[in-house]
Amino acid sequence: MSSSQLSIAIVETDRERALLIEQSLRDAGEFTIHVVSEIPGLARRIQTLSPDVVLIDLESPSRDTLEELALASGPLERPVAMFVDRSGDGLTDAAIEAGVSAYVVDGLKPQRVKPVLDAAIARFRMFQRMRTELAETKRALEERKVIDRAKGMLMKARGVGEDEAYALLRKAAMDQGKRVADVAQALVTAAGLLG
Repeated sequence: MSSSQLSIAIVETDRERALLIEQSLRDAGEFTIHVVSEIPGLARRIQTLSPDVVLIDLESPSRDTLEELALASGPLERPVAMFVDRSGDGLTDAAIEAGVSAYVVDGLKPQRVKPVLDAAIARFRMFQRMRTELAETKRALEERKVIDRAKGMLMKARGVGEDEAYALLRKAAMDQGKRVADVAQALVTAAGLLG
């Protein structure tokens, strides 16, 4: 995401503040900027715009407003930076739990917009990598369990050791042009059908 390619949706109901944010972004680089001035229908508007980043400016959010705005902005799909003038107890935690990439208290100052935007993008990418790695690890663990179960079934049915059972699975996978995990899953499923 280079700044010349970034599409930014600014969520701000106050026209003056929206213009201030827009100008500070224009001073910081080349962006495609969309201002969303109404909160009702925000999720639909964000989905239609499909921005790279969402920047939300609020004076004093409640926990419900904060979570609703964060979720409507699609924090798992894109970085969300939120500027608030005042923050109550637990709101920072609520914002982070809702997926906000950057939560800045003490209002929006023009010179802080670009650095906070950069931090939000970097944090979003880091968490995106972590989510991907976690999903891959979970998938690998599930595949390992299925392979172990299939090996156990082959060991029992054929009276062979673990290494030989795995070799049978691997050979079947190569013969069929499939992955070992897929062959193991097919064996486990078939055995389940046969009772």
